Amino acid sequence: MADFKNVSAKPTLGLGCWAIGGPFFSNGLAVGWGEVDDAVSKAAIATALEHGIMHFDTAQAYGCGHSEIVLGEALGDHPDIAVATKIGLEINTETKELIGPINDPEFIRQSIDVSRKRLKRDRIDLVLHHNNELPIADAEPTFDMLATLYDQGVIGAYGWSTDVPESARAFADHPGFTTIEHAMNVFRPADQIVPVIEELNLLSLIRSPLAMGVLGGKYDAKTQFSKDEIRGSNPGWQDYFKDGKITDHYLAQLDTAREILTQNGRSLAQGALAWLWARTPNAIPIPGFRTPEQVIDLCGALEKGPLGAAEMAEIDAVLER
Repeated sequence: MADFKNVSAKPTLGLGCWAIGGPFFSNGLAVGWGEVDDAVSKAAIATALEHGIMHFDTAQAYGCGHSEIVLGEALGDHPDIAVATKIGLEINTETKELIGPINDPEFIRQSIDVSRKRLKRDRIDLVLHHNNELPIADAEPTFDMLATLYDQGVIGAYGWSTDVPESARAFADHPGFTTIEHAMNVFRPADQIVPVIEELNLLSLIRSPLAMGVLGGKYDAKTQFSKDEIRGSNPGWQDYFKDGKITDHYLAQLDTAREILTQNGRSLAQGALAWLWARTPNAIPIPGFRTPEQVIDLCGALEKGPLGAAEMAEIDAVLER
């Protein structure tokens, strides 16, 4: 059975379900990926299963519960597929608004019960704290609750979605703490947190592996994103886009690295995933998806495997690490 406890010896790919959650908002700004067709989302998940995907990552926040519902309906007959969800952000399922961080342990326990219903699962394979920069002392009661739920068999493992090395260390000695989800891609090598994860032999779930689509190969300097989605709404915590366009900095880096990433018949997205597998053996990239066609392209990266040492060195050189 797939799980979130053991580092695989071969490249492993999961899929992230932020984009299939539909619209949701924070302080009036869109933080989803726009309107979605649930039938297309479920067809994409079915395609992923046909291509051997065994891991899906979602969150209570994505679509304020809607992503969990869609994933639960799509995976109803597949208890062998590992599912991760994230907790710690209070949501309004009616207005589709993120209300804000919440760390009350009893609220967390109740929210996990609701997630189990949405996901149609008695046990959730992995639960991650979604509050990236929460002080460790404030996070401790939540992780004590997660440890209790792990002992009770309600969750199969737990971890933290954080880019802070100290946070990655804080609860790594707890039984059941197996995973750090963090940002990493060709543009952002995550030099501070990767050594910590490798030292502790934790799983490294890679969010933003395609830099929110910049490394997906579909967009260029002319692409204009709507304010109805995260890439056009300027929420202030991502710098890949400004005023609905890819920033000049990332366009320049993309142009510099594109030829190396697309060698040996790889698509740009496949090359970006191959870079991650070469970066650390603990990595499970979880790129987002919306359509079966996108899933097929992403899964094609598995056949080609990680980049070689020479290609990795060349990318470091051209990006002037």
